[in-house]
Amino acid sequence: MLVVGHQKGRTLDELTQNNFGMANPEGYRKAQRLFKLAERHGLPVLTFVDTPGAYPGVAAEEGGQARAIAETMLRMARLTVPVIATIIGEGGSGGALALAVADRVLMLENATYSVITPEGCAAILWRDADFAPQAAEALRPTASQLLELMAVEKVVEEPRGGAHHNPELAAQRLGEAIEGALAELDQIPAMERRRQRRERFRRLGRWSDPEQPPGNLSLFGGYSAPPE
Repeated sequence: MLVVGHQKGRTLDELTQNNFGMANPEGYRKAQRLFKLAERHGLPVLTFVDTPGAYPGVAAEEGGQARAIAETMLRMARLTVPVIATIIGEGGSGGALALAVADRVLMLENATYSVITPEGCAAILWRDADFAPQAAEALRPTASQLLELMAVEKVVEEPRGGAHHNPELAAQRLGEAIEGALAELDQIPAMERRRQRRERFRRLGRWSDPEQPPGNLSLFGGYSAPPE
């Protein structure tokens, strides 16, 4: 089994040392090498996401941050081994999605997962981060909301007060959820599993128009999944 994840930290010193969980391009390229190794040896892949996003610094952009994220997503999409991603804290932007192109996406009860942070969205749309609550309402980044939208497959209940109050129990519950997902995925042939993973992401965001064939349109203007 191959495990890849973000390391964020808790104290200010730990957060600073780990760059607040924001990976540089070399971090995503390391993940690509590990995914290739897992494919070669037939190892299931588990990823644990806890990041506000990929590092947005000038050096990271010069180092090809966008390409590194895109290539990591492509590598995950091509895997034939089972892939399970878990959002354990903050899942922000492409930095999170880069490690979440999975057969099953799980979330801890109090985690968040969104294409952008509410503060970042508010700063772009309203030029004022004080509009973050309105942005969050539109983004619907909580575990229960994403389960309703079918963007995640399972919400893992946390101990009372949050996972940090009882890490052992939280880990036990998460382990059971991952074990169940792996058992389910093991029953699916490798190529079919990969096909279903791709279809999972193709159908996200679709909506139906009464005057159009069901599932023919998406929120992003006319996307239609190509035939296999």
